[in-house]
Amino acid sequence: MSRVKVVTDSACDLPQDLVDELGIEIVPLSIRFGAEELVDRRDLTPDQFWARCKASPVLPETAAPAPGAFQTAFTRAADEGCDGVVCVNLSGALSATHQAAVAAASAVADRIPVRTVDSRSVTLGLGLMVLSAARAAAAGKSTEDVAGIAEDLVPRTRVFGALDTLEYLKKGGRIGGAQALFGTMLSIKPIVEVVDGAVAGESKQRTRSRALAYLVDKVRSAGEIEDLGVLTGASTDLEQFLDRIGQVYPRDKIVVGDIGAVIGSHVGPGTIGVTFHVAG
Repeated sequence: MSRVKVVTDSACDLPQDLVDELGIEIVPLSIRFGAEELVDRRDLTPDQFWARCKASPVLPETAAPAPGAFQTAFTRAADEGCDGVVCVNLSGALSATHQAAVAAASAVADRIPVRTVDSRSVTLGLGLMVLSAARAAAAGKSTEDVAGIAEDLVPRTRVFGALDTLEYLKKGGRIGGAQALFGTMLSIKPIVEVVDGAVAGESKQRTRSRALAYLVDKVRSAGEIEDLGVLTGASTDLEQFLDRIGQVYPRDKIVVGDIGAVIGSHVGPGTIGVTFHVAG
C-alpha cells in the first residue's frame, strides 16, 4: 500500500473534523484588514472573520501563500516517510496559490514526488475534490491514482452560490462574467457559478427565498450526482435550506462547510451555495 499525503489550501472551506480524520494538510492563505495581516484558519476562524467584517471600515484582502509554505508541507511529508504528495488548490484563474504549489513541487523533486492539481474551483467545490483524493489516499492508492481521481473531478464539479450582496464581489475585483449582474435593482438576489475556474453571473432571482429554491432546483435537475456540499457564509437560514435540499439528496450525507476568509472576502455574508459532482 502506498502512503500518499494530500495537501490543499485554506480556500477549501472543509470542516476541521474531516481534515483531521483524513490527515489532510492545509496551507493557509493570509488575510489583510488594512495594515493587519492574519493567517487563515490559524489566526482567524470563519466566525471571527465575519465578526471582523461587520466591524471593519475596509473590506479584507487576501494573499496567496509563498512557495516556501508549500515546500515546508511537502518536505514534512517526505520526512514522515510518505511515498508522494498530491496537492489540490483553488483555481489558478483566481489566485497565485496553485502557481506557488507548482514552484514548491519543483523545489522538492529530489526528495519526494508531488503531483499538483488545479481544481479550477473554489470553496467546497475544491473541498469535495480534496475529500475524494484523501479517501483514496487513505485506502492506499498510489500518488498517480490519487492525482487521477482529483483530475477526473475537475470537469465534473459544479458550484453555484446565492449571494446576499454584490458589494464584496465588486470591490474584490473577482467579478469576471458576473459584471452583468450590476446595475440591477437592490432587491435582486444574484446567483453566481464557477465557470472555467472563474466566477460568472448565472441568473438573477427576485427574492432570497426564490434564490435558495433555485439552488435546490439546480441539484434536482443535475441528474445523478456523487457528492453534495453546502457552503454557508454566516447564513441565518442554513437549517431551513438544508431541510429543503434534504428532500432531493440524503441530508446525512451532505458535507457542510463554513465559507472562510479567503472566499468570504469576495462573496460577503449571507452567501449560501451548493457544490456537487455530476456522475462520470
